[in-house]
Amino acid sequence: MPGGPMAAGAGIGANAPKNKWAGIAMTAFSAFGGILFGYDTGVISGVKEMDQWLQMFGSLGADGTHTITSSNESLIVSILSAGTFVGALLAAPVADHIGRKWGIMLATLVFCVGVAIQTASKGIPLFVVGRIFAGLGVGLVSVLIPMYQSECSPKWIRGAVVSLYQWAIAIGLLLAAVVNNASRERSGNDAWQIPIAMQFVWAFVLSSGVVLLPESPRWLVKRGRDADAATALSRLTGLSPESPDVEVELDEIKANLEAEKALGSSSYIDCFRFSDNKIFFRTLTGIFIQAWQQLTGINFIFYYGTTFFLRSGISNPFLVTVVTGIVNVFMTLPGIWGVERFGRRRLLLVGAVGMAICEYIIAIVGVTVSTSNLAGQRVLIAFVCIYIAFFASTWGPIAWVITGEIFPLQVRAKAMSLSIASNWLWNFGIGYATPYLVNTQPGSAGLEVKVFFIWGSACLCCVIFTWFCVPETKGLSLEHIDQMYQEVYPWRSHMYHRRNSDSGVTSSERGSLYEDARDDKVKA
Repeated sequence: MPGGPMAAGAGIGANAPKNKWAGIAMTAFSAFGGILFGYDTGVISGVKEMDQWLQMFGSLGADGTHTITSSNESLIVSILSAGTFVGALLAAPVADHIGRKWGIMLATLVFCVGVAIQTASKGIPLFVVGRIFAGLGVGLVSVLIPMYQSECSPKWIRGAVVSLYQWAIAIGLLLAAVVNNASRERSGNDAWQIPIAMQFVWAFVLSSGVVLLPESPRWLVKRGRDADAATALSRLTGLSPESPDVEVELDEIKANLEAEKALGSSSYIDCFRFSDNKIFFRTLTGIFIQAWQQLTGINFIFYYGTTFFLRSGISNPFLVTVVTGIVNVFMTLPGIWGVERFGRRRLLLVGAVGMAICEYIIAIVGVTVSTSNLAGQRVLIAFVCIYIAFFASTWGPIAWVITGEIFPLQVRAKAMSLSIASNWLWNFGIGYATPYLVNTQPGSAGLEVKVFFIWGSACLCCVIFTWFCVPETKGLSLEHIDQMYQEVYPWRSHMYHRRNSDSGVTSSERGSLYEDARDDKVKA
C-alpha cells in the first residue's frame, strides 16, 4: 500500500484517491447485512406486545387478557442471541474455508430458513426453533461483514465504511418499529406475520448484491491465490491488476502474512498465546469491547423498549419506539463522520461518559417522578433519546470498527468470531435476565426503571477499559496496526502516530522500511 501509516489531514475524504470510490461503494453495500441484524433484533420488541401474537402464543389471564410468563418472554427474546453466539463461532471456519463473500451468502440462506419457520409456527416451541435458525444466520453475518469491510476498504475511510454496518443495524431497528406500528392494528395473525416475513426482502437484497462483489484480497492471498487477489484488488481500487500500486499493496499483505506465519499457526489456541504482537491482549480487547457494548444497556431499549415505555405511563409506546429508532439512525451519521475526524479512542471515551450521565438521570427521574406526571414522562423520553444518541455516534459503530481492525490476518477470522460471540453471549444473558430484573411478577426482582443504575455503572467501566485497552487506529493500514501493537501499548498509541507522521520519512520510504523489517523478521 503506497503511503505510510498516517493519513495526513482529517475527516472523511482527506487524501482520498479518486479512483477508489467504486471499491468503497462495493464494500459499503455489504453493510446492508446490518439490516438483518437490526430488524430481527427490533421486530420481537413490538411483536410480543401485539394482542394477535399473545392470543396465539400466550395464555388467558384472570383479567381476561392474554399474557406470557417471564420465562417464556425471556426465552423468546434471548434465544436469538443463543443462535447468534453459535453462528459467530461457526463464522471462523466458514470465513477461512469458503471465504468472506460466499460465507455471507450461506448466512442469508440459514437466516431465511429461520424466518420461514417463525412465520409458519403456531406454538412457542416451533417459534423458538425459528429464532435459533435466524440467530445462526445473523451471527454469521455479524462476523463476516465487518471482516469483509475491514479487509476490502482503503485505510483512509475504513472506519467510516465499517461504521455503516452499525448504521444499517440502526436502520433495521427503525424499520422494525415502523412495520410493527403499521401492522399492529390488523385483525388476524398477519399482524405479526407480516413484520416477521418482511425479513425475506432484506435477505434477498443482500444476497443479490453480495454475489456481484469481489472476494477479500487478503483471504485470497492467504489461500495462495495471488492472481485472483490482484484481480479483486483491482476492482476495489479501480486500477489494473498490473498496476504498481496494486503490486505494492499485495506485496505488503504477503509480507505481513509470512511474518505472522513465522510466529505460529492459526488455531483458536493461538488467539490466546503470549507473543511479540500481543495477540492474547488483542483477543481479550476484542472480546471485552463487544461485551461492554452490550453492557451499556442499549438492547434493553431495543428488546424491551415498547414494554418499558408502556409501564412508564407513556400512552403510545409503539410511536415512542419509532422515535427512538429515528434518533438511533440519524445520530449514527455523526459517528460515521467523526470516526475518521476525531479517531476511535476519543469517541469511545466521550460516548461512555455521556451514556453514564444520561442513564443515571433516567433512573433518578424514574424513581422520583410519578408515571402520571406528563413532564416527568417527557424528561424520561428526552434522556432516553440523548442516551441513544451518544451510543449511536460512539459505541454503536466503533466497537465493530475496532473489532475489524485490531487482529492480524493469520488469526483474524477466529479472533473476530470469538469477539463477536462475546457480543452475542452477553446479548443473550442480558436479554434473558432483563424480564427477571425489571418485571414485578412473583419471582422477579422488580427493579423496573432502577435497572438504569446498573447500565450507568457499566458505562463508567467502559471509560476505564477504553483508556487502557483500546489504541487509536485511525489512518493506519491493517498491517501497520499490527506493527503498532508490537511497539507500544494502547494508552501510548498517540506516540506511534506522532513518531510515524513527524519522523521526516516519506510515505514511500516508510512503506519500504516496513516491508524490509518484515522480511528480516521472517528470515530470523
